[in-house]
Amino acid sequence: MNYPKFFDEIPAIALRDELSDFLGTFEDGMATFSYVDAAKIAGHSCPTVLGAYMMIQRGLLALYNDEIPNRGEIKIEFKNVQTEGVTGVIANIATAITGATSDFGFGGLGGKYNRKDLMSFGSDINGLMKITRVDTDRSVVINYDTSRLQRPEEMGILMQKSLQGIATDEERAQFKKMWQMGVEKIFRGIDNFVKVEAV
Repeated sequence: MNYPKFFDEIPAIALRDELSDFLGTFEDGMATFSYVDAAKIAGHSCPTVLGAYMMIQRGLLALYNDEIPNRGEIKIEFKNVQTEGVTGVIANIATAITGATSDFGFGGLGGKYNRKDLMSFGSDINGLMKITRVDTDRSVVINYDTSRLQRPEEMGILMQKSLQGIATDEERAQFKKMWQMGVEKIFRGIDNFVKVEAV
């Protein structure tokens, strides 16, 4: 499987899942998620997918520092409703990595390992996303904003031609390259786009 090289530079997210340990899925329940995994979940790499992944990575880092986060013990709240904008895309990636779900997902075994009611939408928070450690009740609010990022006019033209089916092979290849260069540019300057604040 080939993909842009910068994907491998994006920090991985390591978690421990007690359910995975209990069922003998992964030794000690340890699992690592990469940006490649996030792109597989979404089916593509774009500013939204990168932002979702980096918000979770930065949020968990702020809450756990050197500790390994416990998958299934992480609560996530979104300011917007699930169907608004790209909230659903971000939520899908958040669910896959943290295990948190709203009214769907695994209900637990013997009163343990529940994944339901750990994700909510339309919350009164001062950010796009709020992540809370269930064990300590510590929380961070996270914002992600790429609105000031300027995108090449040529890329927009190539996208339209590709969507209309009139782009040449060379133009389609150039569009793909420029698109992922844009995602990489956000990653390289991620501190300018993702803001994490303790609450």
